[in-house]
Amino acid sequence: MITNIRQLLQHWREQQILQRVTKPVDPEFELGAVVKQFQGKTPLLFEKILGYSVPVAVGLGGDRTRVAESMGILPDAIISRLMDAITHPIPTQRIEQGPVQENVILEPEELDSDFPVCRYHEEDCGHYYVSGLLVVKGRDGVKRYTSIRRMKFLGGNRTNIVITSPGLQEQYRQLEERGEPMEIAVMFGVIPAVVLASQVSTHLYDTDKLDVAGALIGEGLKVVSCRTVDLDVLAEAEVVFEGKVLPKAREYEGVFAELGGYYGGESDQPIVEITAITHRNQPIWQTILPASCEEKLPMALTREATLFATVRQVVPTIRDVHITMPGAGRFHGIIQIEKQREGDAKQAMLAAFAGDKDLKHVVVVDRDVNIWDPEEVEWAIATRFQADHDLMIIPGANGSPLEPSHELRGVSAKMGMDATYPLGQEKMFRRAKIPGMESIDLRNYVE
Repeated sequence: MITNIRQLLQHWREQQILQRVTKPVDPEFELGAVVKQFQGKTPLLFEKILGYSVPVAVGLGGDRTRVAESMGILPDAIISRLMDAITHPIPTQRIEQGPVQENVILEPEELDSDFPVCRYHEEDCGHYYVSGLLVVKGRDGVKRYTSIRRMKFLGGNRTNIVITSPGLQEQYRQLEERGEPMEIAVMFGVIPAVVLASQVSTHLYDTDKLDVAGALIGEGLKVVSCRTVDLDVLAEAEVVFEGKVLPKAREYEGVFAELGGYYGGESDQPIVEITAITHRNQPIWQTILPASCEEKLPMALTREATLFATVRQVVPTIRDVHITMPGAGRFHGIIQIEKQREGDAKQAMLAAFAGDKDLKHVVVVDRDVNIWDPEEVEWAIATRFQADHDLMIIPGANGSPLEPSHELRGVSAKMGMDATYPLGQEKMFRRAKIPGMESIDLRNYVE
């Protein structure tokens, strides 16, 4: 069982999956340019970062097969494992001491002295921490809220933090009205299961996401108490920043390259004051290239679990779902069903749009179409879809602020495409097959 990124990197090193980058790399643009070549799908270990003595791991969670492997399961079991983990989380185990506190730096003076803070895209307004997993106590004072939040380095021991979650915004607002800071911890260097669990919807499931992460790997994660704030963090994280989001303190943030591949806007954001840094001996730093598959895949996987559960309520014969990476991990969905009635495809579309406001385009296909192959999906649209009969458009609906065309009007049009063939027409739509095709090994025929 893999419980920390050191074990994971060693496992991939032994399998010759991990790519080592031994050339010195600049954290200003160069690191991002190298990662971009791999789209965040390949595990990379940058061994020499200019100005720093720590290695940097990237690309740990950008490929379905690798994410599944890190949890000890097959790729096609990810969604069922995630749904079960949400329903049956495994509580964390608090221990007195953990590797993440082998080194403790109280009242750090310069956050960027030991750990790289990168600038990724040309017009980014500054250097950012983008892979830190935020930990905050819920308003009940018991449950933990975890999510990935970008933090712009402001100098010294201060950063911005972008808080977009409505629940977290409301919690911060209430504290701010009382003149109180919000205590936070930010974990760096965690396994893919922890990142995946952090993307589970809080308002839908109201669960402690660190407990969900434990269920994903089949064992409760070990946590330790922070040194300067009243929070628990993963004992096997590589680095933790402890701090407080200050009340009534804001500073300019943005422009920054967002999830959809465009630059986002500018606004004043809350300020974080870091009160302590703890880390393992010989720590491994971790980052994520914004807008890469490593950023999009965890979002897509959790949305697939929600999409499957939502559609299944109205179309019980749903077989599989896929949120695509080119659709920014949230805008495009493909739904595979075993159609029983002519209205099933449209019911699936309606349920999908109702269950996820960010979904913009949905294609519904039959069971014989491989939804993981874009060519198969396009073939189904080309041969089974008629626009005057199978197209559904819902104008003026809510969408995602991360999608620029939505921001032009503040609403989005939803489009559903029924690429299933009509019931009773199986003979016309039977696919051409060659007997024995699946057993052909080309290595036996060509050199």
